[in-house]
Amino acid sequence: MRDAGYGMYLAPDLKGTTVSELTATAPAAQVVEQIRQELTRINDQRDETLRLSRALVRSCANSIRAIHRHEWAEATVMLAQARADAAAMVRPLAAYPALYHAGYTQDALKELVEAHVLYAVAHGSAQGMTELPSPAALFVTGATYLHGLSEAASEMRRFVLDLMRRGQVAEAEPFLAFMDEVYSLLITVDFPDAITDGLRRQTDVLRTVVERTRGDLTLALRQEQLNQALQRFENRFTAES
Repeated sequence: MRDAGYGMYLAPDLKGTTVSELTATAPAAQVVEQIRQELTRINDQRDETLRLSRALVRSCANSIRAIHRHEWAEATVMLAQARADAAAMVRPLAAYPALYHAGYTQDALKELVEAHVLYAVAHGSAQGMTELPSPAALFVTGATYLHGLSEAASEMRRFVLDLMRRGQVAEAEPFLAFMDEVYSLLITVDFPDAITDGLRRQTDVLRTVVERTRGDLTLALRQEQLNQALQRFENRFTAES
């Protein structure tokens, strides 16, 4: 008779073992050798996951660089490469959940979310629409998706500053609006850090970035309004002269 109560605690290769078989003794050397082989497989997969995570981070960095340059065709290619790298990294980890949830794996996937959100917002604003990818499409958990969303919102500050330097102050406002919207949504995710992987701290960082960006943009808008008022006064003065 099989004892179903043991099933959830057994390694995959022990599922279905009878209680009598499970409690049977075995030479210590045999037991240790079996464990060593299993740990060797895990270690090999860990090394491969680390390699693939580094490749994924590089692809995401290249896509973000292309997005900031508005090189949309290049960004699209690099994002496709990033998704392929993510798929290659994640699929073998179905049998190794501890490796999937490891920090280096989730950090790389967070970069994937950030790159796709940046593309969706930056390119979507130029096209008049913004549609974000789903967590499932990017192989990520909900918590990792929210972390990537937060970092993408923080990265939007660079778009705002670039537009301000080019004198396109009004065009920067939609990016600040997106940052503000993300912050407003994230503060509603009120769960323990053990569930959200410390999202509250990330949200606090985003709040600081949003407030600094709001102050910079407000100052630039006021400066632009002052310049326009001075220009109107100068034109009127010249006309009257």
